[in-house]
Amino acid sequence: MSALLTWSDSLVLNQPQLDATHQEMVDLINGLAAALAAGGDAMPAFQALLDHTEAHFAMEERWMADTGFAPENCHSSQHQMVLNVLHEVKRHALELNDLEPMRIIGGELAQWLPAHAEMMDAALVFHMGEVGYDPVTGHKAKPLSEVAISSCGSAGSCSDEAR
Repeated sequence: MSALLTWSDSLVLNQPQLDATHQEMVDLINGLAAALAAGGDAMPAFQALLDHTEAHFAMEERWMADTGFAPENCHSSQHQMVLNVLHEVKRHALELNDLEPMRIIGGELAQWLPAHAEMMDAALVFHMGEVGYDPVTGHKAKPLSEVAISSCGSAGSCSDEAR
């Protein structure tokens, strides 16, 4: 079985924590696909992916909160949509004994992650650099704007960035 997504330089955002987190997500997506292809119990692989995704998004949410994003911003909304889908996939597997959504989700995430990273996460990393934010210490070298950011992280609106 070939990988659904291969880690490459095109996914690198030059933010060590985020790059490591994205590389781990790539590995977990491929691990889920391998577990499903092997025909055994894929729930441990799916749960590892779900746990990782919750922690991954929580890390980005902290960074956004620390650097002046409004609680309701389109980057956070996209995170919530993905988590909602993952929880629904788990529900289908456990309550309905339906693994079809689990078979589909790996390919969907393999398409979603590069686009999300290129658009939203890259904008977040750029913004963090603009305010001199150190995600390890939480220190900001520059004061934040009085206006909370509701877009995805750049000067454009959500509709501009979603294209």
